[in-house]
Amino acid sequence: METTPIKAAILPVTPYQQNCSLVWCTRTKKAAVIDPGGDLDRIRAALAQEGLTLEKVLLTHGHLDHASGAAALAREFGVPIEGPHKDDQYLLDDLGRYAGQPGFTHAEACTPTRWLEDGDTVTVGEATLGVRHCPGHTPGHVVFFHDGARVAFVGDVLFAGSIGRTDFPRGDHEQLIDSITQRLWPLGSDMHFVPGHGPMSTFGRERQTNGYVADEALEITRGMQS
Repeated sequence: METTPIKAAILPVTPYQQNCSLVWCTRTKKAAVIDPGGDLDRIRAALAQEGLTLEKVLLTHGHLDHASGAAALAREFGVPIEGPHKDDQYLLDDLGRYAGQPGFTHAEACTPTRWLEDGDTVTVGEATLGVRHCPGHTPGHVVFFHDGARVAFVGDVLFAGSIGRTDFPRGDHEQLIDSITQRLWPLGSDMHFVPGHGPMSTFGRERQTNGYVADEALEITRGMQS
């Protein structure tokens, strides 16, 4: 189990109030920004306030509100971009067409320094985050988690009381359900998670109460299909 302490701060950004996360290793004060969709001034201010050194940018997926500021932030600080999975390249290639729209001044296409696969790890200072490939909302969506802190950063895979949309091109509802039940639930019911939008929750709470992926709801669905 990863024991190097981390801290995190949630910074809602863009008109979509996307939960950009600032994660840092408490031993080294080196940090990663997860999903810098915009409002880069706010991200810079948070880094300065905590006295942190930005080490990398991490992306869960390629949608505008999660990734449009990644290229500009990485270039400004001279740091790499890691994630998502390569199947989201088509979304990252398309980001530039949103430049200039309200709230997305920095929208810019980007190619990550490193694509991520299920089971990979990424480092933040001396801390290590695990990676799960969780397609369904987008084909290349990944989730980051820290075992010791019992926290996951799940992007738009799962929300408190809901799940990610699958009506976008290349979205897949059944694949999303499989990603949640087969790649998130095994991380443990006590795992807290930061969703891409809205309040935090735990996997255990969602397994009990989330009408889309609660254990009882899925059992009823499977029974109807059998």
